[in-house]
Parts: sequence; C-alpha cells; structure tokens
Amino acid sequence: MAWDEWEQLKAEAAQRHATGMQIDHLPPDGGGSGGGGNSKTSFGDLKVGQDDLAAIGDRAFQLFDKLGTQGKVAEASTGGAATDLKTQGFALGDALDRVDQQWQKQLRSLTEACAHISNHMEFSGKVHQGNEYHVIGLVSSIAELDKGFDENPANPESR
Repeated sequence: MAWDEWEQLKAEAAQRHATGMQIDHLPPDGGGSGGGGNSKTSFGDLKVGQDDLAAIGDRAFQLFDKLGTQGKVAEASTGGAATDLKTQGFALGDALDRVDQQWQKQLRSLTEACAHISNHMEFSGKVHQGNEYHVIGLVSSIAELDKGFDENPANPESR
C-alpha cells in the first residue's frame, strides 16, 4: 500500500515538474519576498561574484604596494630634520619626531589592513567555490538516493 502511494506521489510530482530539480532562488525578473519592483535597487540585495572579489583584492594589494614604498619617502628626511632640530635645542625637533612616529604607526596599520583585505578576498573566493562544489556534489547525489526509492521490495526484478 505504501509503495503504491509513493508511486502515485512520484507520478504527480513528475507531471508538475518535468525532470530535474529546482533550487530555491529569486526569479529572473528580480522579484522576491520584499514586494514588487527591482529588488537590486529597491531593497539593496547584494550580488558579488568571484571577479568582483578578485578586483577588490587586487586594488587592496596595489594600495598596499604603493603605501609600502611611497608612504616611507619622507621617513629619512623627517627623521634627519627632527634630529638636527633636537641637537640645536629646538622643541620643534621633539614634536617633529612624534609626528614621524605617529605617521609610521598609522602607515603600518593601513598597510596591514590592505594586506588583510587582499588576503581575505582571495580566501573568500576559494572557500565559496569549495562550498559550491560541495553543494553540487550533494545535490547530484540525490539522484542516487532516488534510485533507492524506485526499488520495489515486492518486485525482485526492480533491484
């Protein structure tokens, strides 16, 4: 009795949806559960692809590279000027030295942030790609599970 009901449910499902599987998604017109209109502009939906992540990572690396070289251009001359001013007894020498130290500290923070962004964008892309492959593998294994339900224990020829 249960197998007959199962077969009936499968036949009804096959009539509703030809072959295949539909994964939950937004319709192509951009509609969704938030009401009408274009959800990309109306509701701020965010869509980011691997190319977008790579572009952000590349820009962060470029900024990291430029800050590493151009951010230190005045380091030697500023340090020299601060030392000269201090040896001549000017209070401005200590102030210039503090400004230089603060600049170097901020420069390190900024370059570390750029490196973190660059590395994270690369890492995120790889992780999400791995997750995508995992989901595809799981979904494709559903066909194998379905074969098990096609087997009818009352009919040995179906095995």
